[in-house]
Amino acid sequence: MTEGQHVDNEQWRPDVLGEGFEQLTLPLGDDDEGEVVATLVRHRPRRRRWFWQARGAASDIDVLYVHGWSDYFFNRPLAEFFTNAGARFFALDLRKYGRSLRPGQTPGYVTDLATYDADIEAALARMGHAVTDDPGSRPRPLMLLGHSTGGLTLSLWAARNHGRVAGLVLNSPWLEFQGSRVAREALAPVISWGARVNPMGPLPNVDLGFYTRSVSRELDGEWEYSHEWRPDRGFAVHPAWLTGILAGHATVAAGIDVGAPVLTLLSARSTLLPRWDDAMLSSDIVLVVDDIAQRALKLGPTVTVARIDGALHDVFLSREPARAAAYEAVAHWLRGYAPAGGL
Repeated sequence: MTEGQHVDNEQWRPDVLGEGFEQLTLPLGDDDEGEVVATLVRHRPRRRRWFWQARGAASDIDVLYVHGWSDYFFNRPLAEFFTNAGARFFALDLRKYGRSLRPGQTPGYVTDLATYDADIEAALARMGHAVTDDPGSRPRPLMLLGHSTGGLTLSLWAARNHGRVAGLVLNSPWLEFQGSRVAREALAPVISWGARVNPMGPLPNVDLGFYTRSVSRELDGEWEYSHEWRPDRGFAVHPAWLTGILAGHATVAAGIDVGAPVLTLLSARSTLLPRWDDAMLSSDIVLVVDDIAQRALKLGPTVTVARIDGALHDVFLSREPARAAAYEAVAHWLRGYAPAGGL
């Protein structure tokens, strides 16, 4: 059986995104909150609409996208961009997020980002990228695409799985805690103590809803999505979860090697304020992008950082022309680093 047949013979069903999208439930066993699953989404358009700047730049590549915190995959144009560039596009809703969230579960809750290794491996197996001893097995080149916490998760996974990834594209990856390394190292012991005393205790919610305002079509943004799966003020944050995040930040700060070329997309500026400002419609209001730009250089020897003027935290949800600039940056990078040889 070829890897293409492996993907197509699974029990896929129509996805909430409608025509051209299908989903597959990936069983992951049970935990103390019940059944645990991840959900793999794939894009299978009836015909391709070529983007001139990306045509063929990702030929014969498989792309796996992983979302950020309090999020799930809903960006149809992102899938279309990579499919039109020649790739097979897949997205993964991790356990307890989006399509994978089950009643009674704590949204997004894990205590170690390595927990998601099982989710990622289950997705890769369905994509034809399972680890195998078969010397004749040659899967298509794999590119990982991660946003925010998903970017951190995939960077750590790639560093633990050298040789399996041909490229890594990071969309505003959460590689360092807001307030820099000094703030993280000061906070870590306090959060660690809280995780031991009351791991599920809720931490103060610092999300004032400004990011939702900048993204949602119902407010000042351009996008429609499920407000149940992507809450207006985010999921509740718990000490044990934050301990896992801080551990990931510390690992990146010490230096890792993801084993592949990296493209990091960031806004040109951050706007972190306790009150609404219209600058929040054209900047990152979640991360300190200058800190992330520096931390990205810790991911390996070949790292490209593209700063997109006017971009939001999720650069692919930005307004035009920032969104177009982000796609053009990806296409330009693919022409140089795509394993299929680019244009």
